[in-house]
Amino acid sequence: MLTAAKIILVVVSVLLIAVILLQSGRSAGLGAITGGGNEGGSFRRGKGTDPLLAKATTVIAALFFVVSLWIAWLITHP
Repeated sequence: MLTAAKIILVVVSVLLIAVILLQSGRSAGLGAITGGGNEGGSFRRGKGTDPLLAKATTVIAALFFVVSLWIAWLITHP
């Protein structure tokens, strides 16, 4: 059971990394430091897959947390 939980944790970890890397950045590069290239600023809305990826990140992160707690419980209760 512990081995299966560890495999699930590895798969969830890889999914979490992939979803985080697929998200677009919040800044417009180096020009955002000085205020250059501000296209809407605080009025910017999520476009495309950004809202979906944000929700997926939340769900996968919660799953990561639950699986980690499950592994900790399996280790302490042989």
